[in-house]
Amino acid sequence: MQLSSILSRFSEPETLKMAKLGRELRAKGIDIIDLSLGEPDFDTPEHIKTAAKKAIDDNWSHYTPVAGYADLREAVCVKFKRDNQLDYKPENIVVSTGAKQSLANVILALVDEGEEVIIPTPYWVTYSELVKIARGIVVEVHTTLESGYKISPAQLEAAIGPKTKAFLFSSPCNPSGAVYSKDELAALAEVFRKHPEVVIISDEIYEYINFVGRNESIAQFDELKDRVVIVNGLSKGFAMTGWRLGYIAASAEIAKACEKLQGQFTSGTNSIAQKAAAVALTGDLAPSFGMVKEFTLRRKRTMELVGGIPGLKCFEPQGAFYIFPDVSSYFGKSDGETQIRNSGDFSMYLLNSAHVSSVMGDAFGEPACVRFSFANSLPNIERAWVRIREALEKLR
Repeated sequence: MQLSSILSRFSEPETLKMAKLGRELRAKGIDIIDLSLGEPDFDTPEHIKTAAKKAIDDNWSHYTPVAGYADLREAVCVKFKRDNQLDYKPENIVVSTGAKQSLANVILALVDEGEEVIIPTPYWVTYSELVKIARGIVVEVHTTLESGYKISPAQLEAAIGPKTKAFLFSSPCNPSGAVYSKDELAALAEVFRKHPEVVIISDEIYEYINFVGRNESIAQFDELKDRVVIVNGLSKGFAMTGWRLGYIAASAEIAKACEKLQGQFTSGTNSIAQKAAAVALTGDLAPSFGMVKEFTLRRKRTMELVGGIPGLKCFEPQGAFYIFPDVSSYFGKSDGETQIRNSGDFSMYLLNSAHVSSVMGDAFGEPACVRFSFANSLPNIERAWVRIREALEKLR
């Protein structure tokens, strides 16, 4: 059977691939410590679960509007005003089955064949693949550990060309943990003002998991707001990964385009999740801040543990729950059986020898690095890094 050529345009997400390999080894009785997936190890807060149970009892069990229930879209607007001082109307909001679908909607609604999307590295694995699905061209702009993994205005200006359609980035960033300050965003905004044709896609899914203060959005600059698309969701800040609910805030034109696409792919997202999300977004944020407090402790301990391993160069994350060390000093080394030639070999070596899962940096556009999550319990994190250190000591 000949399958569609669309399948040859993109790759399976390495994050999911490594998680799958870890599950397979675990099924064989091997004790795998998972530092690969970006999933908080917390349960959804009680008041959100209570809202979902009430929605079931109240029979919210029918098809939902494609763009989301009116009360949820209004709740998203309330959240933007409260947390970001941004004014949106429900007509600017589209609710989807996870922020990943939100991103897919946006890319497919904007990008035509041959058009370019600028993506600073490192980036979340799905960004580049969505552009490829749309037959667009990915323009990578490489950042460095020394620059805090942030793109400079000069780099941005140099990357924009006649075929540029969009700029796609995240802050806080998955995988680097970089967080753009207001001044840094203002400097990028000055460049964007000279290029009114470029749409700015700002992934803010890790907004609440921020170790340096309130999250700043590039949509705060009035002259840019109508061409900024904010992508956000419930999975990270509210420990609701399995609920699958994301949303965008955009101009009415882009929102309508995303709604049209979604109407053919999935229609409206889960009714119960939507009712729970409305409570999450407008309710008590104390559980979310409690998670951040715990992530802060885990970040501190992770950096201490990594600092005790020779050859790893690591940026201290300002947000999200990952570290993204440069592991290239181990390339070319071997334990006598396994040769480490690249970050993929490095990750597989740790999976098979240390029984710790991670994600190779190639998937994020930075082949010298590997991503490790600290969204696991502190005892598991400590056990994992002891295993990693012992496995790396065998390499010569």
